[in-house]
Amino acid sequence: MKDMTEVTPVYLDNNATTRVWPEVVEAMLPYFSEQFGNASSIHAFGAEVGGALRQARRSLQELIGAEFDHEIIFTSGGTESNNTAIRSALQVQPGRNEVITSAVEHPAILSLVDWLEKHEDVVVHRIGVDKLGRLDIDAYREKLSDKTAVVSFMWANNETGTIFPVDGLAELAHQHGALFHCDAVQAVGKVPIDVKSTDIDMMSMSSHKLHGPKGLGALYLKKGTRFRPLQRGGHQERGRRGGTENAPAIVGLGKAAEMARASMAEDIKRMTALRDKLETGLVASVGHCFVTGDPLDRLPNTSTIAFEYIEGEAILLKLNQAGIAASSGSACTSGSLEPSHVLRAMDIPFTAAHGAIRFSLSRETTEEEIDRVLAVVPEIIAGLRVMSPFWSADGASPENFDPAYA
Repeated sequence: MKDMTEVTPVYLDNNATTRVWPEVVEAMLPYFSEQFGNASSIHAFGAEVGGALRQARRSLQELIGAEFDHEIIFTSGGTESNNTAIRSALQVQPGRNEVITSAVEHPAILSLVDWLEKHEDVVVHRIGVDKLGRLDIDAYREKLSDKTAVVSFMWANNETGTIFPVDGLAELAHQHGALFHCDAVQAVGKVPIDVKSTDIDMMSMSSHKLHGPKGLGALYLKKGTRFRPLQRGGHQERGRRGGTENAPAIVGLGKAAEMARASMAEDIKRMTALRDKLETGLVASVGHCFVTGDPLDRLPNTSTIAFEYIEGEAILLKLNQAGIAASSGSACTSGSLEPSHVLRAMDIPFTAAHGAIRFSLSRETTEEEIDRVLAVVPEIIAGLRVMSPFWSADGASPENFDPAYA
């Protein structure tokens, strides 16, 4: 195995974060120096920056298909947007104290609802999924009631890429008078979104997931939706989020949104082809592994493959030595040796869930990089399986093998 310093690194962890595009950096730079004014100031320095922020807001509006640019609220990231949406929904509906979400949401949602359940008078319903990560719609319908304040479902899962039918889920929530929030952090910039044609009331986004800078996000707030700010202070963001705007980052997100919208159709086509090549090649060459998630409705860039009878952490270490960056699940939980909550909710066998690796591509991923992964991974898996107590010279021990996942 070559040392990482001897090879060109391959980055396939784009669901954790993306490289800031050079064009985005170029757009941001003037707002650190020449155009440094406070957008809230009435003089020329502030007005110049204010105009740039309005343009960035329009660019993000166009990317997600919002009807009005003022439906975009800039925040510090997806986590703040999620907290703002759910807490606001509970506050504006004092007669409702129930939250519905899924068992496979990002920790930015699950940690929040866990806290609300323990420390506030909030009842949380966590809806399960099937073995492909698809939501149990019947269970969702059963939990909806006149006590539901807000429903929060992700657009696409960050680990498996499985896409939820959020438009229909939002429609069901509205039939019971509940607000609907969507964590679209992994979807924005990767799949077409036309939020104005849906019943979604609030939607969270994150800049660094679509080649923009870190430390910035946004919350879509549909016109007419009742709202209470999480962060109070000045009159910024129409009084909905206090604090001086992070002008360089907002300009950067606007540029990233503009670029994503312009190239999305071609990006989807390329990433889907490369993802499928990666999956087909690994399943054929490695054996005793399978692709997780919905094969028919999944993000074009996301592939989590469960390698049976070995530890995902060991695979990641070997990949890193070979100069390949991937993930064993969400970056927020990859320090744990336990299988991810997503794979556990999907009831994936323990011997496979422990060896799950997420490869997440971007528009910058090349076919040469995929070929390199296909050449390196089989050797890594074979070497680790030799050391596994669940692996024999003839292959997997029969008593530990689940044919349903072959």
